[in-house]
Amino acid sequence: MAPSSPAMSDAPVYHEPSPVPERGDGVAAMDTARLPRAVAPQPLPSDPPLDHPSLFFNRELSWLDYNWRVLHVAQNPRTPLLERVRFLGIAASNLDGFVRKRIGGLKRQVAADVTTLSPDGRTPEEQLDLISNAIQPLYKALGTTWKQQLAPTLKSEIGLRVRDYDALSSKQQAQLETTFRKDIFPILTPLAVDPGRPFPFISNMSLSLAVLLRHPKRDSQHFARVKVPTSRKRWLPLDAPLQFVPIEQVIAHHADELFRGMEVEGVYAFRVTRNADVRRDEEEADDLLEMISERLRERRFAPVVRLEVEPDTPASVRTFLKEKLEITSQDVYVSEGPIDYSDVTALADLHIPDERYRSDLRFPTWTPVVPPRLHQERGEPEVDSIFDVICEDDLLVHHPYESFTNSVQRFIEEAAQDPQVLAIKQTLYRTSSESPIVAALVEAAEQGKQVAVLVEVKARFDEEENIEWGRKLEDAGVHVAYGLVGLKTHAQAAMVVRRENGSLQTYCHISTGNYNTQTARRYTDYGLLTCNNAIGRDLTNLFHYLTGYAPEQTYDRLLVAPHDMRDSFLRLIRQEIEHEENGNDGRIIAKMNELGDRRLISALYEAAQAGVDIDLIVRGICRLRPGLEDLSESIRVVSIVGRFLEHDRVFWFDNAGDPQVYIGSGDWQRSRLDDRVEAAVPVQDPTHLKRLRRALRYAMEDATAWELRPDGRYVQRTPDAEGTPGLQDALMQEARKRLG
Repeated sequence: MAPSSPAMSDAPVYHEPSPVPERGDGVAAMDTARLPRAVAPQPLPSDPPLDHPSLFFNRELSWLDYNWRVLHVAQNPRTPLLERVRFLGIAASNLDGFVRKRIGGLKRQVAADVTTLSPDGRTPEEQLDLISNAIQPLYKALGTTWKQQLAPTLKSEIGLRVRDYDALSSKQQAQLETTFRKDIFPILTPLAVDPGRPFPFISNMSLSLAVLLRHPKRDSQHFARVKVPTSRKRWLPLDAPLQFVPIEQVIAHHADELFRGMEVEGVYAFRVTRNADVRRDEEEADDLLEMISERLRERRFAPVVRLEVEPDTPASVRTFLKEKLEITSQDVYVSEGPIDYSDVTALADLHIPDERYRSDLRFPTWTPVVPPRLHQERGEPEVDSIFDVICEDDLLVHHPYESFTNSVQRFIEEAAQDPQVLAIKQTLYRTSSESPIVAALVEAAEQGKQVAVLVEVKARFDEEENIEWGRKLEDAGVHVAYGLVGLKTHAQAAMVVRRENGSLQTYCHISTGNYNTQTARRYTDYGLLTCNNAIGRDLTNLFHYLTGYAPEQTYDRLLVAPHDMRDSFLRLIRQEIEHEENGNDGRIIAKMNELGDRRLISALYEAAQAGVDIDLIVRGICRLRPGLEDLSESIRVVSIVGRFLEHDRVFWFDNAGDPQVYIGSGDWQRSRLDDRVEAAVPVQDPTHLKRLRRALRYAMEDATAWELRPDGRYVQRTPDAEGTPGLQDALMQEARKRLG
């Protein structure tokens, strides 16, 4: 049980999930109030200053809490079965990224003797200790969720099984022996370790086999490593439908064929995770592109921050690996089952034979609708060009409820083909493979249009792909810039300059999400398409800043980081305080991915003390402590984790009935406001404001949302009645209705 006063605790507190009770309809219901959580606020003094460490949750533990909520979707029996499998893979992949980036970054700080305190008052070393205690239960829960919940249910419901090699029939083992010798054996490279052959380099995130060998004549023990090939699928099919065996087990059971003349004493799977937080001083770089390429090479050889092993791995093998990888026992994670559950997403995508398929195995199919003003019924005359539509009124689009292909992609493709278009400028932070957006930009350049693209090569884990996109664009004659020294360009914007009636007209798209056709079907994002002249001037200035030398740019409508975004939001918060003090109800609603900026959080506390009503919809990290007596009682925080990734950012300031509302690319995090180029655009059309306000209300009232309590506990609401739609269901229903 939790201590009676969690706010006074200095260590993570965890609740083990209680037994899952049966509801009246026979469906198990999760006891969400007892979901495991990480809580470690500093002791709360009386009347603390608004930037006191006790008023801030730890960033790293807050992220781990978020991943517990993701894992809960996999554990929840009300989630369709194959979607539960998918969410297990997402939670595992999330955790891999956290270890690479956050633990890696903190270890780098400790190695550099950094002692700077986090907003919650802890050194990097203290945070590492907190994380070590907090992360192991989450890592263990990945395995138990698979072994105790998903694997048995998959077997009983649809006959899908991942089987152990030892449990297979002799016929099946013979089949796999043929597969091994034909398709796997030729690509394996066993690497021995002895005085003449040093311990091999273990690549990041690769699954390996530690092989213990004995020389029969010398009676000497030896160690070898075999890398499991990434060119082969993880799950090898058997002769029975929907039955598979892990490839590493097949290799392990044929290890003697790799080491003829030696006795195989044991084979044990393991995986290594390396630090992704490799940094260089950009100010000293002569060539930013070359510096990023060198950083990628360094990341391959970065220090190890995690070693994953199987439960039956002998202590001698663990010790040997720890010594060779130069890690401590704190960095060793023992998997409850197969190492690397991110691979189970492949099982979620399997084709299920008709005789075993049920409609409730997956979320109902959702096809994004074409925005009504762009919709064309079959057989009807062709609609006007998208530029004519935008000229009539601004167009607000919301993905994946509305089609990215038929709005944003169409905007860029039509611009590439339109002879009246003279120039296209765009930012690319992350985009999809075989990107139609990139193809359209290439086409535009080949047709003689002036095309300028800011390709951000510092987008973590996408650096290599973005460099390739940049080179492809350059080869087509596109003017490519590769980001600004010391800043990441995360602003999501595109600008089209078109000749109309003897003058130039600028069309803009400013978004909360990337120009990625794949994630546009899975991430929720708003975008505004407009030909507003003031916004066009601002965006022109922003692109001059990004591609040229113009550090003193000013902006009339856009909020731009690091220029003035934080100060603008602080001003808007103070404006609500003034309204409250003058007898008009102050009201703030903000929806974002992360909330961590100390100055903005302190300003929200000040607003709450003044009586401003504040609702925060924060999907992931949240450092603010809501509901504290006499301090943040009027602040409510909810998190929504659903079939789509909540990614849009909306900032609503009621302004005494004349709302000032922005959508944009940046969260309220220090790094986003100080170290990135971000852009937010005002939404002013009354119809669009009503639509945004309605969506925010759906979010605040979502029966599946998680409420953040003052002690750091997230508790999921319970629907008042069956069938109560959550935010995402409500927005899908609205999208259908808008189409008529």
